[in-house]
Amino acid sequence: MQLILASSSPRRQELLVLLGLSFHVVSPDVHEHPTPELTPIEQVKRFALEKARAVVAQLPDGLVLGSDTVIELDGQLLGKPVDLQDARIMLARLAGRSHHVHTAVALCSRGREIEFVEADTANVEMKPDRENLYDRYLASQESLGKAGAYAIQGLGGDLVDRIDGDYTTIVGLPLKLVARSLGLAGYLVPVHVEDLYQRRPYANWNRFAV
Repeated sequence: MQLILASSSPRRQELLVLLGLSFHVVSPDVHEHPTPELTPIEQVKRFALEKARAVVAQLPDGLVLGSDTVIELDGQLLGKPVDLQDARIMLARLAGRSHHVHTAVALCSRGREIEFVEADTANVEMKPDRENLYDRYLASQESLGKAGAYAIQGLGGDLVDRIDGDYTTIVGLPLKLVARSLGLAGYLVPVHVEDLYQRRPYANWNRFAV
């Protein structure tokens, strides 16, 4: 059965490669509109499942992996900034504080009647805004297109003081959860996941070893 990643995110593609898997990439045609009555974890699960369902409708013989990531601060979702001014506002809210990063993983296959979704959460503590740290980051424009207006695997790693949880959850694809989910679906993961987490072969991963 062909594994299909329902995501256009280069970061998710790079992380999935670390598991030694062969897969195709299909971008899901899904518009992410938050539902106010859902909790952040319920919301991220819904988004991930919607992505997987959208692609499995096109490719019913495949095993489709969908994923989504949201930032939670004070019980509210922080999405992607619309521009640098919006990014500035988001980062000002995050500076010197902790927030949660929720990433959900969904698997769907019509042929094997598989559909399930699970989420993982990591906590991120951001550095205070001192010595123009956040202004320098905003000048890089890396904030654009990133949930919460920063990328821990890039220059945004300089804004992070410490993390509690799975680093790959914060990047956008929790590899332990993916490997466990694929195993439940009977799909072999050739890489030893614990060894992978010891090596941490991804940008900035070693900086936040826990």
